[in-house]
Parts: sequence; structure tokens; C-alpha cells
Amino acid sequence: MWFFFLWFTLATSPILGDADWHKFHVSRCMAEYNEDEEALQMSLHIFLDDLEDALALGGADDLHLCTENERDDAEAYLGRYLRKQLSFTINGVPADFNFLGKEISDDYLAVWCYLEITDVPSLKKLTVNNAVLLDLYDDQKNIMHIIGPKRKQGTLLFRKGATSETVSF
Repeated sequence: MWFFFLWFTLATSPILGDADWHKFHVSRCMAEYNEDEEALQMSLHIFLDDLEDALALGGADDLHLCTENERDDAEAYLGRYLRKQLSFTINGVPADFNFLGKEISDDYLAVWCYLEITDVPSLKKLTVNNAVLLDLYDDQKNIMHIIGPKRKQGTLLFRKGATSETVSF
């Protein structure tokens, strides 16, 4: 009960006005190179409200992602958005990813998008361009944790003005 009172007090405060409780903007991606399958497999976590706002900005209104009212063309719009905002170069060669699908997160606040780049017999150098939601928020941060060959790990950070990072294995 005290939590509701505190929330109501802050949300209706003349100092804060209508509080926007989703003040930080971040996506996270886990990318793992599967040597046996010769594939880079990725799970991308994006806040659902932000993603729907970005898709609406691109003309795809009322998609109702991950609900029973989801439009039939929602995944097509999502796939196009991700292809526009996210790209990869493997060993100096541009690489297209397959958009495998999506699912709602356990807390219903975000969506998990699953991507895969196949036919990668070796991974020596990976360049990632990640501008997901940077068209919407200047303070957006995109974090990518990578597990490469021989379980070598690293983390990349993308933000406005710094959307491209390269890692060598």
C-alpha cells in the first residue's frame, strides 16, 4: 500500500507532472558463435513500448506486438525495421541475418527477437552497426555481449554518434 501511495504522490507531483517511469532507453543483445552449426545466433531484447513507437514512426501503427490482437503483417514490419537499424560484416564481408521470430519477455515489458547469420565457417572479425531505437531516443544505449570462437567474450556499446563497433577473435 505504501508503494502505491509513493508512486501516486510522485506521479501527480507538480514538480514531476505526468511522470514517465521508463526513463532509460536500452536494448541488449546476446550473440553467440556456434562453431558446430557455423552460425552467429542472437537474442535481442527491446522494450516493447519503445519498439512500437519506433515502428509507428516508420508508418506501422497499431501493430499490437505480442498480443492476441497482433496484426498479420507485424513481423514483416519488425523484420524490416531491424534490417534497417542493424547490420553485420563478418570477416570483411557484409552478412545478412535471418529474422527467426520473436516472443514476449517474462515481465511482458519487452520483446525478444531471434536472429541468425548462417554459413559462417570461421569468425575472425565481426563489425556490428547497431542503431536500434536511435531514431527515436538520443539517449538510447544498445549493449551487445558476444561469445566468439573458443568462448572468447566481449561487450560492445552503441549510442548516438557511435553506432559501429568491430571485434576481432
